[in-house]
Amino acid sequence: MIEVVSLPPLATIQDLGRDGYWKQGLGRAGAMNRMAHSLANLMLGNDATAATLEIPLSPASFKFTKRCAFALVGGACDAHLDDRILPRAFAGVAEAGQTLNLGPITNGAQVYLALAGGINVPQILGSFSTQLRENFGGFEGRVLAANDQLEPCASDMPVLPKLGLSLALPSPKRLGDTDIVLRAVPSSEHDSFSATAQAAFWSEAYTVTAQSNRQGYRLEGTELDRQTTGELRSHGIVPGIVQVPGGGQPIVQLADSATMGGYPKIAAVIEQDLWRIGQARPSDRLRFEKVTLAEAAQAAKDEDLLMDQYRKDLAAMTQQMMGWN
Repeated sequence: MIEVVSLPPLATIQDLGRDGYWKQGLGRAGAMNRMAHSLANLMLGNDATAATLEIPLSPASFKFTKRCAFALVGGACDAHLDDRILPRAFAGVAEAGQTLNLGPITNGAQVYLALAGGINVPQILGSFSTQLRENFGGFEGRVLAANDQLEPCASDMPVLPKLGLSLALPSPKRLGDTDIVLRAVPSSEHDSFSATAQAAFWSEAYTVTAQSNRQGYRLEGTELDRQTTGELRSHGIVPGIVQVPGGGQPIVQLADSATMGGYPKIAAVIEQDLWRIGQARPSDRLRFEKVTLAEAAQAAKDEDLLMDQYRKDLAAMTQQMMGWN
């Protein structure tokens, strides 16, 4: 059991999202950084769909009221369990009375806290995620606050080495890149943009602005103009869609994306790169790389292989470290 001592605004319970209700006007929600969420669960032996606590832009503080296994994965935030410094990806056991403190995030934008078996909240419409706009799901349909109590779903402790486990996290930036590169496919109104706009979108960097949140990231860079005029009727949108309002500056729809919108769509970021945006902060730079549908499908296979490798590495590490206890 964990008691919340302090939290930043907008810390919520999330999982991989609530799919299947787009035609009813209900978006997906879910973790902004699905990679960090999944790794936090993996380190405890949880299912990837188990609920975690998403903490944006800490500091935060928690008190363990009972002995508890936990995992912490995400941005660099000078995390401490009492006086012990924790790495960016850590799973271990806290004793009753210990305190977990997270400092300001200095690299990245989200931190995920997982408990054994997941965080015990009701499953609604097949998901534990918080729908902030609709005020349901997660922890009473709201952001968490001081004095809230988080309970693990599993009563049994996972098998963990005495000193805990740690992992090397994948970087949102590819080796050698100064910007975060997002693979994307052209969307339905792509060809309605001018040739100059298309060339700029696929080659120039865009800066994440402070007007960014779970619904979408507003970007700033070369204005994207269309060679056609007239307004569009509202139509379906999903996380990853890059819309371009009248001002010509792109907006990337994210976890709390609406289900419909009328702005023209120039591209769609592939699912496997949305976690990279989830770790981007205001003033970070993003670039878009055009890929084919076949390359997007391969990216999904590559991500599955990466998670399998993490699973094997954790099993080997646990076996080796348990032998030292």
